[in-house]
Amino acid sequence: MAEIAAVPWNGFTAISTFSGCGGSSLGYKMAGFRVAWASEFIPAAVAVYRANHPDTVLDSRDIRKVQPAEILAAAGLKAGELDLFDGSPPCASFSTAGKREKYWGKTKKYSDTVQRTDDLFFEYIRLLDGLKPKVFVAENVSGLVKGVAKGYFLEILTKLKACGYRVGCRVLDAQWLGVPQARARTIFIGVREDLGKDPAFPKPLPYRYSLREALPWVVRGKYGPAWKASDAPSPTVSAGMSYNPATSHQGLELVEAVIHDTKGQFPSAGNVTDRPCPAITVMGQGQFKVRLTGGTGAAFEEKGRAYDLNQPCPTILGTKPNQFEVNMAGYAVGREWDKLKPGQSSGKYFNLVRPHPDHPCPTICASHGHAGVASVTHPTEKRKLLIAELKRICAFPDDFVLTGSYAQQWERLGRAVPPVMMSHIAKTILTHVLKPSRS
Repeated sequence: MAEIAAVPWNGFTAISTFSGCGGSSLGYKMAGFRVAWASEFIPAAVAVYRANHPDTVLDSRDIRKVQPAEILAAAGLKAGELDLFDGSPPCASFSTAGKREKYWGKTKKYSDTVQRTDDLFFEYIRLLDGLKPKVFVAENVSGLVKGVAKGYFLEILTKLKACGYRVGCRVLDAQWLGVPQARARTIFIGVREDLGKDPAFPKPLPYRYSLREALPWVVRGKYGPAWKASDAPSPTVSAGMSYNPATSHQGLELVEAVIHDTKGQFPSAGNVTDRPCPAITVMGQGQFKVRLTGGTGAAFEEKGRAYDLNQPCPTILGTKPNQFEVNMAGYAVGREWDKLKPGQSSGKYFNLVRPHPDHPCPTICASHGHAGVASVTHPTEKRKLLIAELKRICAFPDDFVLTGSYAQQWERLGRAVPPVMMSHIAKTILTHVLKPSRS
């Protein structure tokens, strides 16, 4: 996060609506934009946005109550002066994973609230018409351009153009824009007619990142004991007795863990090695599912199965299925997972996917962070992904702050535009539209 904060200002200002936890805002900052004002309505997302974007004015009111003049006054701008207007109106009403048209025109559960969502794109257009920015970027699910939702898409496109913009729309996949996740999003880009420029979209990169490249091991979060993260795996990790899943922000990342070597010493530069840790020991009776003991050759879990000590140790999970929400043991999806090979999806549970480590991760869906719910899983261990792993997969910094329960943190990342993806979009607009129009 410090590296992003240190990116020099490129001289252009952005404003963001429906900002979520701030994935798009991070992407604009990576491209050098100043994000002067943002809007987000969901309280849990507001908390995360404020924790990571303290220099951005955040309005937490319902967007329907926000007026363009208020935004301009807060940003110190006049109509027509804003460089870029961004927005990601809630997309659940158009997602192909949902019931789509069943809820059009109706209120429904959305995140931690109940509200109507299919009309919010038109609220974005209302603000666009009042702000008259030079460029706008609007993001939504790929389902907006599919099936029965096409009528909404055409109406949205018509209204965007009527505001005085040249508008382009493409479905971009995050896996071709530096993100280790297959995530297709509908991206609208509009350029104000008087600029005389056409919308510009980023070209796909010539490479993709695999899940293995994103997760060679997980860098620890901010709340645990301090040790210098390097290119080496962690020393031995043992669970401390002070961990409280009800109060810990970092939930399942063993944030109160004690890190030590096999002799019980706290780590220093001398004992952080270039090989996986030799042992996992427990502090406290019956706290974990597995108990590994040190030695050479192999370590054994309670049932006697040997683990290869030349490989990173498997994740330690709770003894009860509901102790940690990552643990799939005891759930039907856990039994189904045993039947899958890496790269396979379940024919019984639609959303249960065991990803292949040598390919980008399948799409992370916002609602799949609850215990026992079918989701994308860890590729080699029978569990859901840790929050630290999800940050990597969703192209967020390791030290990005997330608050709330495990399911809420998963939702924040699952709803967000991957920052690296948005940085490529922002840099393309900067190079091909904004800078040429200023010269």
